[in-house]
Amino acid sequence: MSFTRAYTKPAALSAIQPISRAARKRPGACVIGLILALTFTAPLRAEDPPPNLAKLVAHRESETEAERNEYMYRQTVTLQELDSRGAARGEYREARDIIFSPEHERTEEPVGKPDNGLKFLALTAEDFRDIRDIQPLVLTEDRLWNYETKPRGDETIDGVDCWVLQVRPKQILGSQRFFDGLLWVEKQGYNIVRMEGQAVPQILTTKQENLFPRFTTIRKAVDGKHWFPIYTYADDTLPFRTGPQRIRLRISYSNYRRFGAESTFRPQ
Repeated sequence: MSFTRAYTKPAALSAIQPISRAARKRPGACVIGLILALTFTAPLRAEDPPPNLAKLVAHRESETEAERNEYMYRQTVTLQELDSRGAARGEYREARDIIFSPEHERTEEPVGKPDNGLKFLALTAEDFRDIRDIQPLVLTEDRLWNYETKPRGDETIDGVDCWVLQVRPKQILGSQRFFDGLLWVEKQGYNIVRMEGQAVPQILTTKQENLFPRFTTIRKAVDGKHWFPIYTYADDTLPFRTGPQRIRLRISYSNYRRFGAESTFRPQ
């Protein structure tokens, strides 16, 4: 966005001291109780992720992308400029239907005209590229070689046991756009269920400031197997040279329906 006038907790280590063999007396009830208490409250060793976790995720992501390309859906984008008290003072809103022609050609069809009431910000080509290519899907097999990846433990998200995987671009050349952040990956199927981070790079020149917010994308299982993005949001303050500007971004993906099928998935 240009101006026209941003997690993880280290696990605590603990240890239980063994009972000295020099002790000749049988431990009393209190001592036994203490030993049992320490034993049952000791943290379990974290499960190790597969050594090829990133490749497994990328393979699954490629399958998800191919499956999603067979679906129609509606994408609604809302961007708000917020003042110092958090009130909206400008807003951009647009909706597009991703549809197929009878010849199975995939295309985007605007739903009405975009409503542009922004006063200080302007959406750029990079913003729309991020909305299309970065915020919904990211780590496919053809993109994996561009990224450094590192496991960051595990966590349960909305009742789903997940690996946490950090990804960041190895290098950025020319006009390339990448994701820098964390992925929460379902342990059973290696589906990405959540991602938090930022589209990079920020574009700063003597004549241009094009800044991008930190965002979160939430996914849900659409067909019981593949997890599609249903919601992206950001609430961030962009540090423009002329002064900070807080923004709020909302992207919803709704009415997923496989081409040629009558059933529709409507996320709650």
